Amino acid sequence: MMYLFWQIVIGIVAGWLAGRIMRGKGYGLALDLVLGIVGSILGGLVFGMLGLVAFGLVGRLVVATAGAVMVIWIARKLH
Repeated sequence: MMYLFWQIVIGIVAGWLAGRIMRGKGYGLALDLVLGIVGSILGGLVFGMLGLVAFGLVGRLVVATAGAVMVIWIARKLH
């Protein structure tokens, strides 16, 4: 249960960071945070398939931010 809580918290922070990285026409803070949560899960899956493992808070935040950037980029391309 605590893993899910921390995954959501890290996803929210990653969404905020990804919103700052992906400047331009954005979706707003709330949707960036939601996309960050989805991106943190996606980032973990993609990095896991590539055989890359993140350890610690900073590593998980980097993976989650990369996933959030991917999700925001995809969402902008589909919009």
